Amino acid sequence: MKILIIMLIVVFVLVIPNIKIVPQAKVYVIERLGSYFKTWQNGLHIKIPFFDRISNVVTLKEIVKDFPPQPVITKDNVTMQIDTVVYFQITDAKLYTYGVEQPISAIENLTATTLRNLIGELELDQTLTSRDIINTKMRSILDEATDPWGIKINRVEVKNIIPPRDIQEAMEKQMRAERERREKILQAEGEKKSNILIAEGEKESAILRAEADKETQIRVAEGQAQALLKIKEAEATGIKMLKEAEAEGINMIKQASADESVLRLKGFEALKDLANGTSTKIIVPADLQGIATLGTTLNEVLDKNNK
Repeated sequence: MKILIIMLIVVFVLVIPNIKIVPQAKVYVIERLGSYFKTWQNGLHIKIPFFDRISNVVTLKEIVKDFPPQPVITKDNVTMQIDTVVYFQITDAKLYTYGVEQPISAIENLTATTLRNLIGELELDQTLTSRDIINTKMRSILDEATDPWGIKINRVEVKNIIPPRDIQEAMEKQMRAERERREKILQAEGEKKSNILIAEGEKESAILRAEADKETQIRVAEGQAQALLKIKEAEATGIKMLKEAEAEGINMIKQASADESVLRLKGFEALKDLANGTSTKIIVPADLQGIATLGTTLNEVLDKNNK
């Protein structure tokens, strides 16, 4: 009975505490007799009492460290405060455990020195506008430096750049003046465009009015020309009708009366009968061919009456 109790005590004291379950995304660094033995991955593991020891529990998740602001000096001797955020991941638990003492502190100091070196090559304006360049260079330098420690630097971000107060006030004044300048430029450009649009509108309006006047004058001239043409056509038609009527009347007269020789003969016969009478007579020549003929006829009539 005592032996059973002793065995149970041994099991509870020695065996059970040495049964280890490694969770996901973590690894255990195991030492045996003070030397590195192996790295346990996730799962069930049994540790030999008094021989094996868990040296370090390492997480394989990505770690984010926000380091406090560091004083740096730019190329143009402006002192400012810059804080950074480093994203890294442990890729080798053995190197992380035995490669460097206090690896997080080592990364912080390495970040600060690298940042000072980079900012020292840039002026203030370049520092404020070159964050991407600073981030890229720092990530490359830190990743190369931490590789022997089993650490992979994924990203480095410059979180804040805090210049001195007087520099901030000068920058604010400069930005305010720049905004006012841009505002005036925009107002001037707006007024210019407005004046141009107004002038173009007036120009187009004048052109349209001139074209309308021109079109009106053309239409009036065309109407007057057409009216005049109609009048001339009517006059020509009337003259043509008169000529046709005159020609028709002459034809009718020629058809209804005798020719000229017959009329002259009849006139002479009437004149002879009239001359035989005793009363005073006035003879009008039928053909009205001249004053001389009329005078001769009158003399003959007077002589016969006197006899």
